[in-house]
Amino acid sequence: MMIFLITFGVFLIVGAAMAVGYIFQNKTLAGSCGGLAGVGIEKACNCDNPCEKRQERDRKAALEENLKNRIDVENL
Repeated sequence: MMIFLITFGVFLIVGAAMAVGYIFQNKTLAGSCGGLAGVGIEKACNCDNPCEKRQERDRKAALEENLKNRIDVENL
């Protein structure tokens, strides 16, 4: 039982040290192999007829993009 507790403690210390190092680096998480682009898939949903949830997300994203790029005439 003592070996288990020592091993568990070492893992906790190493995990805490890695967490502190990650926090101080202030970087975002990133993949190492390029993700889906590495295997030739251009988008996460590679189907010809996406589901309704995907269509709704795409519609909302397009609407937000249009609102972000719009020129407000009142403020000119």
